[in-house]
Amino acid sequence: MATTIRRAVLTLPAASPGPENPLPRLGTRGDVHRLDRAAMAGLPPAMARRMRYAPLRSLLPVRRRDDYTRTRVPTDLDAIVIENDRLRATVLPGLGGRVHSLVHKPTGRPLVYSNPVLQPAGFALNGAWFSGGIEWNTGATGHGTLSVAPLHAARVPAPDGGEMLRLWEWERLRDLPFQVDLWLPDGSDFLYAGVRVRNHHRAAPVYWWSNTAVPETPRTRVLAPADAAWHFGYDRASLRRVPVPHWDGADRTYPADGTRHADYFYDLPDGERRWIAALDEHGQGLVQTSTDALTGRKLFLWGADETGRRWQEWLTEPGTGGYAEIQAGLAPTQLEHVPLEAGGEFAWLEAYGPLTADPAAVHGTDWAAARAEAAARLEAALPRAAVDAAYAAWRPYADHEPKETLATGSGWGALEVERGRLELPGTPFPVPAEDVEQRPWRALLRTGALGEEGPEPGPSLVSPAWRELLEHAEPAPHASYHLGVAQWHAGDRAQAVRSWERALRQGMGWPARRALAAADVERGHPERAAERYARAVAEARDAGASRVARTALAREAIEALLAAGRAEDAAAVLAGLHPAARARGRFRLLEARVRQARGDAAGARAILDAGVEVEDLGEGETFP
Repeated sequence: MATTIRRAVLTLPAASPGPENPLPRLGTRGDVHRLDRAAMAGLPPAMARRMRYAPLRSLLPVRRRDDYTRTRVPTDLDAIVIENDRLRATVLPGLGGRVHSLVHKPTGRPLVYSNPVLQPAGFALNGAWFSGGIEWNTGATGHGTLSVAPLHAARVPAPDGGEMLRLWEWERLRDLPFQVDLWLPDGSDFLYAGVRVRNHHRAAPVYWWSNTAVPETPRTRVLAPADAAWHFGYDRASLRRVPVPHWDGADRTYPADGTRHADYFYDLPDGERRWIAALDEHGQGLVQTSTDALTGRKLFLWGADETGRRWQEWLTEPGTGGYAEIQAGLAPTQLEHVPLEAGGEFAWLEAYGPLTADPAAVHGTDWAAARAEAAARLEAALPRAAVDAAYAAWRPYADHEPKETLATGSGWGALEVERGRLELPGTPFPVPAEDVEQRPWRALLRTGALGEEGPEPGPSLVSPAWRELLEHAEPAPHASYHLGVAQWHAGDRAQAVRSWERALRQGMGWPARRALAAADVERGHPERAAERYARAVAEARDAGASRVARTALAREAIEALLAAGRAEDAAAVLAGLHPAARARGRFRLLEARVRQARGDAAGARAILDAGVEVEDLGEGETFP
């Protein structure tokens, strides 16, 4: 059977990821993965150096996705199916290019964990993320900001004379374009993924991890060619080198036996083939391998404690089988970023396919024999030399222009290509028909005047090149506002405040006042922040701001008013919300806090006793 690529529709019970939050996040981004200097003291120097290199301090210019619910309805999702006589892969181009399912056709076995629902949860860098399948993460430590965003997709020629599916986008945190080319050679049991990240500006930090969810049974074992791993414990944000497989009284290669959620970054010896596999009690499962550029391998497990079980239920449905993740990355751990020089690129090839090994050896007590068995079966199924040859064959095709567009991503890449006058063979970034968000910036680029009006500013751009254009733009309230955001992102806080004050004088109301209030919070002025937030809420109401904007503003304002001891004003803001917003878990929790602050402890306790589900609960989030 020749490889086919076709459009399809996947229908799932789904909760919408919701609209973007229109308020730029000005606070310093928290990171549950970040280590302090004391924790880094005993690490290898090269590893510690990569951890210190350009960690993400801000989400800008990306907007948050935090306006989703847990209400699921049957939803038709655009899908692309890649198929040969051995494998069938279903890809969701509108949701980060996720490989939702990968099925071995001769046996009917699903090779990855395919979530039966689409339920956003607050695990992505910018909020909404969902579990399952194979996801492509780039930008910075964590699940990428494109988890629920559309990617460009097209047919392109494959190295074997057939076709492959190209996925590509412009990653905005680091301003780097990337592509993923997926294809199934005729008769192959392996899905190939050719990946490339390019850099056409100043030296930039690169992060990449391909995360694969695999079914977790009581006897699923994860194997990799390592005798040690770097264990990351989320409770203490520590990184320590531990033996594999046994550590702390248990065999840590069985995810179901883990007590708490944890990361195990395998310490693969130099020269060792890069691979990781998850095999069940029958010695069957998925193996992932790659060319050597993708150096890291990791096991993530949720753990068998109450928290881990609850998270798995939260992300899917009660009664659904659990999953673990086997992952592959550019660096040995996910706490590191790798420098990419201007004009350079990173490229590699990955392969995903079925593996069958002797279960007695795989699950035996001899770890060296277990991993040797898996490695030998992998070499028989897909020799290391074949992966290297496939990579060499793919490289010239990475520049081939698309033959047929299958899906359309954002317009940000087209804007950056025009600004930088870039040539990006193989990944054209067309100007979309609906380029409402990019149009004002294109006007700034071409005319020197930001072509934006109206009560609510669109997304900001913050790179040095755009900041310079804003500094020389024709005076206008929106230009001053966006300049302030760019200056804030660059660390020039005093100038940012001046720009927002200028935007206020020029006639911009609540957006500029909210920015000043958020700046006051960050700079330790709670009373002034509370007053500004209160005025911004009133101005947004009078200006007829969108419900999304008013809801996001109210959430920030209530927090600020409570911090300043103004419980009555916080209660008034809460009362002014739309009933549907007030019913959300986040605002139910805020209502409990408001009641407590007003002296109504019984009322606060009643809300909590009734049960509160905070839909947008973030990873590592705590509450006052």
